Amino acid sequence: MSAQIITLDEWSELKTELIQEVKSVLSEQHHYAPKKWLKSSEVRKMLNISPGTLQTLRINGSLPFTKIGGTHYYDLNDIEKLLSTSKR
Repeated sequence: MSAQIITLDEWSELKTELIQEVKSVLSEQHHYAPKKWLKSSEVRKMLNISPGTLQTLRINGSLPFTKIGGTHYYDLNDIEKLLSTSKR
């Protein structure tokens, strides 16, 4: 494997191109709205909690949900409210 020398100008140009590419990717992601309804697995991952803890939040009414078939769905706004009230 041979080594290749890169000048400071080339390095600066590469850095500028990479920064522009990252900004482009990030701006594309802002065009997509987040999901309004999340499944249990998504909520557990987001909050880093176990299935039992999520069940407890459902049972004690801390986190409202909708059950369709055998799947529980949670409104993203309700999750955000739960997080903001637990900060206090």
